[in-house]
Amino acid sequence: MCISAFAAGCADNSMPVVQLPEIDKSNPLLADWDTPFQTPPFDSIKITDYMPAFETAIAVSRAELDAIVNNPAKPTFANTIVALERQGELLSRIEGIFYNLLEADTSDQMQQIALEIQPKLTELANDIALNPQLFARVKAVYEHPGFGLSKEDKKLLEDTYKGFARSGADLSEEKKELYRQYTSELSALTLKFGQNSLSATNAFTLNITDPKKVEELPDYVKESMALEAKARGEKGWTVTLQYPSYLPFITYSTQRDLKEQLWRANNSRALGGEFDNTATLERIAELRLKIANLLGYECYADYVLENRMAENTKTVNDFLAELLAETKEYADKDYDRINEYAHSLGLEGDVMPWDWAYYSEKYKHEKYELNDELVKPYLRLENVKDGVFLLANKLYGLNFTPRTDIQVYHPDVTAYEVTDDKGKFMAVLYLDFFPRASKRSGAWMTEFRGAKIVDGKETRPLVSLVMNFTKPTESKPSLLTFDEFQTFLHEFGHALHGMLGEGKYESLNGTNVYRDFVELPSQIMENWATEKEYLDLWAKHYETGEPIPAELVEKIVAAQNYLAAYGNVRQLSFGLTDMAWHTLTEPYTGDVEAFEEASMAPAQVLPVIKGTAMAPAFTHIFAGGYAAGYYGYKWAEVLAADAYSLFKEKGIFNREVADSFRKNILSKGGKEHPMKLYVKFRGHKPQTKALIDKMQLDKEE
Repeated sequence: MCISAFAAGCADNSMPVVQLPEIDKSNPLLADWDTPFQTPPFDSIKITDYMPAFETAIAVSRAELDAIVNNPAKPTFANTIVALERQGELLSRIEGIFYNLLEADTSDQMQQIALEIQPKLTELANDIALNPQLFARVKAVYEHPGFGLSKEDKKLLEDTYKGFARSGADLSEEKKELYRQYTSELSALTLKFGQNSLSATNAFTLNITDPKKVEELPDYVKESMALEAKARGEKGWTVTLQYPSYLPFITYSTQRDLKEQLWRANNSRALGGEFDNTATLERIAELRLKIANLLGYECYADYVLENRMAENTKTVNDFLAELLAETKEYADKDYDRINEYAHSLGLEGDVMPWDWAYYSEKYKHEKYELNDELVKPYLRLENVKDGVFLLANKLYGLNFTPRTDIQVYHPDVTAYEVTDDKGKFMAVLYLDFFPRASKRSGAWMTEFRGAKIVDGKETRPLVSLVMNFTKPTESKPSLLTFDEFQTFLHEFGHALHGMLGEGKYESLNGTNVYRDFVELPSQIMENWATEKEYLDLWAKHYETGEPIPAELVEKIVAAQNYLAAYGNVRQLSFGLTDMAWHTLTEPYTGDVEAFEEASMAPAQVLPVIKGTAMAPAFTHIFAGGYAAGYYGYKWAEVLAADAYSLFKEKGIFNREVADSFRKNILSKGGKEHPMKLYVKFRGHKPQTKALIDKMQLDKEE
């Protein structure tokens, strides 16, 4: 009898046999799940279940690893590489729940558990990566892989070997100890950075009791602010730093003093004060540099980019410089245009950052006769959701069925069974739309479980989309802005990447691809947001039922590139500061604000405001996976612009093109180098010109 916690299969009699520690099945995180599609039993999970579950799962992982290391049989692809891929399944299940909820529905208790468990998880990761006997087995298979390996098998082998080498396996014992110290501290600090950022976001509110200061605001903004005040036990109207609260106020209010106060608070989050992140981010950058140096790289960016589509620091810096050179002049013209317009309306002095949203929105309305309030009635959230599902059906034959019997982690969340046009079960999709204090800002796709095939049995993914859309009020349903609609499409593209992944190995499926490639499936979806042929199918006025007017769609299309250069340069500025932090060759202990100002200077358009800096709350690069990778958003925009041109050529619902995109991009995951996959789909390598052309910069006077 083969007893294997990672179920790598018993066909190979040299597979390691695992003696499992005792498992308390009364803990729902450790029990067998008798639920639809083995979805997490959220209703049964208590906060006190996490720590014992983590400790048990870590013990199970160690037992699985010991079995691999101590296997007397000769190292083979099956008993070493596949066994490593399969080990840790129980731990991954618990991590998938805990860390997703830590972002989407956190609590003080969960944050404390995260602080306690993170060092143990880092220790386990290091014990795997730095185990000389384990690496010896991996290396033996890498050097003598044998015959009969598929392309997918070979990619797993290559990734496994490189993963060990890039995690310190070849270091001396003295340097391995330093690596342990650095990674352990880094893990704790990135967690702390994210928690401080969330706390700083939640700490600031602006309560207004004078009705004259809100009377000009759209009704939905006032209603939302009133509901926020009521929920907090305050009088009047309250605005927070949560995006659906912050942006409408700063866009529609003329109260410059209040907007300045709000903008400064938002752009100085965790810059000093109770939740100060400045020393933390400097230490994070220093530790990353130390790790890179240990592994033989001059800077952290060199280390990161070796495993990216861009491949090296020079390519990224040249890419950012090329886009900046092509668009900075136009971005400055964008600012001058809005500045002149504001002066014509009586503004004294220059447009400041807290003025920008108001005057740029007002100018857009005047020039294009378009604003959010004209578009929102046609973007009722339920209709948008149906429209997004419809697009997935027309392109890929997917169907979405609500499943009220699938447990969810919060009352706001809904679950759907996803099937293909042949009725095959593809995934469970969770949708979590609205902001709350327990959820971090932004929008993201994640998974509770990925796709894989073990012993011929396929496990399909559990995908979650988490967003922060405008809540319904007492008088109106949730009506999305056009930007929110695009965000939905963007994140849904990531979901498609996860839901359509196919293959044996979870680590090679879905969004497990190079970071500068992962945004292609999401960004290409945004293109349908302005397609009349698509909008006409579902975008109807929530009160009258009238379809979105052709002239309104034309205005949206005409305004699509409004301030495109400014938006492009703003994104480039984030990429520049990211690269500046991660191309350091010496630790930086100076002023964070000054560092940011200098790094963003080539892309600076709006006036610089002293006492502010985005880095202390820049979770993408200091608490997420985008360190030395923020350029990837622009990189993927180039890919998406070039890729979508094929849909434009053949038809926006063309199934032949969609099938090719699914076959070569969405279903392939990380099984091949992304450039090879892209060329298979498009027929040529992407060019920056595709994005420049899409902006139509020469058409704006």
